[in-house]
Amino acid sequence: MTDQTPQTRLELAKEASRATARLTSDDKARALEAIAVALEQNAAAIIAANGRDIERGRSDGIGESLIDRLRLDEKRVAVLAAAVRQVAALPDPVGRVVGGHRMPNGVALEQVRVPFGVVGAIYEARPNVTVDIAALALRSGNSVVLRGGSAARESNTVLVEIMRDALQAAGVTPEAVQTVDDFGRDGATALMHGRGFIDVLVPRGSAGLIETVVTEATVPVIETGAGNVHIVLDESAPDDWAQDIVVNAKVQRPSVCNAVETVLVLRQAAPRLVPLVASALQSEGVAIHGDDMVAGLVSNVIPATEDDWATEYLSLDIAIKVVDTLDDALDHIRRYSTGHTESIITTDSRNAERFLAEVDSAVVMVNTSTRFTDGGEFGFGAEVGISTQKLHARGPMGLSELTSTKWLARGAGQTRG
Repeated sequence: MTDQTPQTRLELAKEASRATARLTSDDKARALEAIAVALEQNAAAIIAANGRDIERGRSDGIGESLIDRLRLDEKRVAVLAAAVRQVAALPDPVGRVVGGHRMPNGVALEQVRVPFGVVGAIYEARPNVTVDIAALALRSGNSVVLRGGSAARESNTVLVEIMRDALQAAGVTPEAVQTVDDFGRDGATALMHGRGFIDVLVPRGSAGLIETVVTEATVPVIETGAGNVHIVLDESAPDDWAQDIVVNAKVQRPSVCNAVETVLVLRQAAPRLVPLVASALQSEGVAIHGDDMVAGLVSNVIPATEDDWATEYLSLDIAIKVVDTLDDALDHIRRYSTGHTESIITTDSRNAERFLAEVDSAVVMVNTSTRFTDGGEFGFGAEVGISTQKLHARGPMGLSELTSTKWLARGAGQTRG
């Protein structure tokens, strides 16, 4: 891959997409198994490269939330390989009939799923995305062009080399996996302006990165939004569910987009639930940013400002607000949510069904942790990202979301009069 330009890589990916589109389901599954085995066999090299990225990241002061996303250890490499195998085991979406009928003149119509062609991805400090998106793209018959950012450049370089070598060994063109990392910002620009070569572009990362791609790209973009995620606790919320779910949603992995950032407590439940939930969070090292009522019920509360309600902390911080009614909670979510995931803890079926019906987010939950908004947890094996837009795809994006459709018409000499 030396002595090339970003445009050369896009052209190679476009050419390779014609070959990947012709692969059988078994061909694609074998190629992914080869990648999974290669990841396991080269775990030491991956971890060593990742260690260099982490060391550089710490010296650059990129922050613990990004360090957590950047890190690959033995367990995470094993999870990556397992995710690739899970993707390989999923039903192949290509060729699946999604609709059709026979016209009055006898022409038979079928609408079938087909690969997009070339999937582009721009992301930062997420070496797992390098593997996840490549696996999903290949299983759905696409080629892929990756721009993983400078923070993970050592990790991504090794991962791309491993995947390309595995594809070649499996008899699949290695040009189906391309990177433009070595071109820096010029590589990202080529992806964003790659009309005729990039069929869909998926950004994953900070709100700033996503906004840049959405506003500057001249190719189709699927927007994966930030996660200003809410949990509502109503008057009927059981103590143990409220405590366990909020703590899990905040603490299990605070640096990811499905971690809860704001808890809204209905006023009648506040004296019972706020001290309980706040104490459990504080015992896990979470800093609470609260309104006046929260501060009156709990010690060591940071006074919340307007900015707190709109903040995706990605850290051990959380905002807690007391609201008068479910109407007020819904109004708050409509104002501040990024449309990612919201959950309500309740045993009132009317509140539950109203919440499900009225909250306009990609994933809406009742009585469960927001941490489940994840392609792997949803059974997709991995995910391209979590789309917060409404066109084409919404929520965790798996194989089907990397396909389009085309119509097949089979006739017997019919002409239009």
